[in-house]
Amino acid sequence: MLSLVDILPSLEYRQIEELDIKFNRRCNMEFNDKLMQLRKQKGWSQEELGNQISVSRQTISKWELGQTTPEMNKLIEISNIFDISIDELVGKNIRKEQICSNFNYGYKNYEYKSKTTIYGLPLVHINLGRGAKVAKGVIAIGNIAIGGLAIGLFSLGILSIGIISLAILALGSIAVGGMALGGIAIGIIGIGGLAIGQYSIGGCAIAKDIALGGYAKAHIAIGDITKGVYEFSVSDGLDNINILLLKETIKKEFPKIWTVVLNLFTNF
Repeated sequence: MLSLVDILPSLEYRQIEELDIKFNRRCNMEFNDKLMQLRKQKGWSQEELGNQISVSRQTISKWELGQTTPEMNKLIEISNIFDISIDELVGKNIRKEQICSNFNYGYKNYEYKSKTTIYGLPLVHINLGRGAKVAKGVIAIGNIAIGGLAIGLFSLGILSIGIISLAILALGSIAVGGMALGGIAIGIIGIGGLAIGQYSIGGCAIAKDIALGGYAKAHIAIGDITKGVYEFSVSDGLDNINILLLKETIKKEFPKIWTVVLNLFTNF
């Protein structure tokens, strides 16, 4: 969404605010009648419509009476529910892809949702701003992101990047996944400052099977300080480890280990 702040960046703040108010009023003259018409065509009560976009019945009533105007993110939700463009909804010649940001007392919200969908999910959904902005899509970028590729403060997906990340492949300050890379990494394969998993590599590595790190605790432990059934110390340097013996020990203890994991711990 483009607010008037984006369209007219050269105007003074007070001028922009006044124009924004006029803009909303003009949209509202078209919007309130259209909303009532669309709602009645669906046979929905004001409360039923409100529940779908997380607002009260009273808010819907005020919109339909023309007393208030919804924010742009709500306009987009309404247009998606009734499957019409923003242009049709408010009677303005503004592209839906443009109406994705909202200026409100010094901060901006931005949302973009592509029309192309895959199994009901938009191909791209971007939702950024103040508060819990949730993005759900094949590619999702938001404060909270859920998707195939998810990027956000909190992200959940097949491939996730974020402060807190959960995924098959997770990257983040706190990463949880099949393969996790982060400050704190928890996964089948964990790589990080603190790494916990079946196989772990990190400053402090704790694993069920194999750990490699400054401090390593596992069935097979490789590190400066080690604790395990089989211990390989690197306090005198990696060159002093008998790589062949390490490899044979891993194969003997874990005969079904993936080759890529074996190489991870034996190719220093």
